[in-house]
Amino acid sequence: MKLLQKIIILSVGLFVGLFMTGCEKAINVDLKTASPRLVVDASIDWVKNTAGNVQKIVLSTTTGYYSPEFPSVSGAVITVTNASNTVFNFVETPGTGQYICSNFLPVVGQTYNLKIVLNGETYTASEAFTAVPKIEDHIDQNNKGGEAGDEIEITFYYKDDASQINSYLTSITQPYSPFPELEVEDDEHSNGNLTQESYSHEKFKAGDRVDIKLYGISKSYYNYMFKLILASGNDGNPFPTTPSAVRGNIVNQTNSKNYAFGYFRLAEMDSKIYTIK
Repeated sequence: MKLLQKIIILSVGLFVGLFMTGCEKAINVDLKTASPRLVVDASIDWVKNTAGNVQKIVLSTTTGYYSPEFPSVSGAVITVTNASNTVFNFVETPGTGQYICSNFLPVVGQTYNLKIVLNGETYTASEAFTAVPKIEDHIDQNNKGGEAGDEIEITFYYKDDASQINSYLTSITQPYSPFPELEVEDDEHSNGNLTQESYSHEKFKAGDRVDIKLYGISKSYYNYMFKLILASGNDGNPFPTTPSAVRGNIVNQTNSKNYAFGYFRLAEMDSKIYTIK
């Protein structure tokens, strides 16, 4: 997931301001690059009404601030074990850093354990599979939306489960942003209610397709993503926090100083595609 990797790079790299001069020439500063760290994209997502048996874990490393590529990591042994001690093997597509499992069995509420063995070191994580409500079929469009009333705005709905505390991740993909736009929410003030989420863009026009994804996430993953979004400056705050290292739930059991970035997440997901009218 390249967006997550870019957020991680922003959160661990050195923060440098680019100053504009009279000739309007950008200055590339020679930055000192830290030693690469393992980045684990272990997002196990179960799309509603599918088998969910094919899953993927991606390994890469951090890299220089100006580098457009994220080096892939090969040679790892990756397993995920469920509460019944069934072991699911994730096997690399050679040379890609992408590890695939084709017989995964997703069960909402069940706890799974991740194990990665790489270069003589063992990384582990544990997380429970989290349910998500369906996105309601009806999606509203307001052609006078946005803060100034001059944007096309869409609003979608989902019914929160009143029987438990819930957290959600929303992902919006549309033609005018290179990466999905992410937002996390909880049900502290909306427990059991029909919840609405709105999204607008100044460039929306008829025919544009908007891909809406809603994930059920754990409270710990909610806290992790909240910190990442703040650290990346993508929260809409004009006074963003200073980027810092945001650690996930991946633990190096062999050498704690050689910690990894990333998160082992298990989320049920529902999606809708809306076409702007």
